[in-house]
Amino acid sequence: MITMDDIVREGDPVLRENAEEVSLPPTDEDKHILGEMLQFIKNSQDEEIAEEYNLRAGVGIAAPQIGISKRMLAVHFTDFKDKEYSYGLFNPKIISHSVEKTYLPGGEGCLSVDREVPGIVPRYARITLRATTLEGDEVKLRLKGYAAIVVQHEIDHLNGIMFYDHINSENPQEIPDNATSADEL
Repeated sequence: MITMDDIVREGDPVLRENAEEVSLPPTDEDKHILGEMLQFIKNSQDEEIAEEYNLRAGVGIAAPQIGISKRMLAVHFTDFKDKEYSYGLFNPKIISHSVEKTYLPGGEGCLSVDREVPGIVPRYARITLRATTLEGDEVKLRLKGYAAIVVQHEIDHLNGIMFYDHINSENPQEIPDNATSADEL
């Protein structure tokens, strides 16, 4: 079982690496790791389990965050319209995105960052991505708003990018042009 002790913190070089593609079909070991990642996110949202194992609640995790430089991510959350998203994905790739941007008014957080980093993180309002699921299916997902933000945050981890790299250092609370708050999408 993955716990907070397994989460790599900011400053670790693996978080700045460009993660390697996973060879498909994935090995049993890669499937096991991705399954554990998805279970960790679910556990982190379960109050009893989170308290027992001292887990910080999260909505997504990428393999580099557990020290594995491979293109794997897991997300489990409900968006502002009560739609649930629960995926373990191999080799997710954004194949198109909107010009319009979105953001979370309260900023973003990260399991690998143990401090508050205030600021607006601009993201694409809509994305389309291709990936292979934990079950081995090729999928094309169209995401918008909060779902698009969560997945872009995790894909950034696969590219060695931290969420705060997107914050305007001159004016952290500046809302980008052509941007709508995620809760309005």
